[in-house]
Amino acid sequence: MRHWRGAGALFATLLWLGGCSTLAAPPTATPAQRDSLAAFALEGRFSLHHDDKNYSGRLSWRHDGANNELLLASPFGQGMAQITTSDSGARLTTSDGKVYVASNSEMLTRQVLGYPLPLAQLTDWVRGRGAAGLAELDGQGRPLRLRHEDWRIDYEYDSSEAQALPSRLFAERADGLTLRLRIDEWSSLP
Repeated sequence: MRHWRGAGALFATLLWLGGCSTLAAPPTATPAQRDSLAAFALEGRFSLHHDDKNYSGRLSWRHDGANNELLLASPFGQGMAQITTSDSGARLTTSDGKVYVASNSEMLTRQVLGYPLPLAQLTDWVRGRGAAGLAELDGQGRPLRLRHEDWRIDYEYDSSEAQALPSRLFAERADGLTLRLRIDEWSSLP
């Protein structure tokens, strides 16, 4: 059980890593476009379920190339973990000050959770991107379902625009691990 507490905090931190700061777009800003979005910040909520354990909370994620900042917080906003990644490696800091370091995010999640999570791919998944030919598209050309290795990712959108970014993501691994994301706000970074 103690192992999963650290895992939940780690995952929460990874998700929060990219969104350390809330970036509100000005009212006149053009909405971020799915196909052209490279660097981004998002605010949302997450739910992680595995082996009869459930974790949920808020996340802030800031992504720019190899650099990610992910902050995970409880549903009431209390910080649980922070995950940062860069070309030089990955680091998880828990709310009680424990620090875990690895050469990449998958090794870090294996160290903390006991198994790797595809956090590098998650940056593509949240933008509705994946390997060519492995996605089912809707009438607007947006992904409805994506397959990646032993993961299935389903999408929902709040907008009917063809370039709308996903507002909900449901990822499920063959062993029953599930991750739900509700993205409340997207921001495109320069």
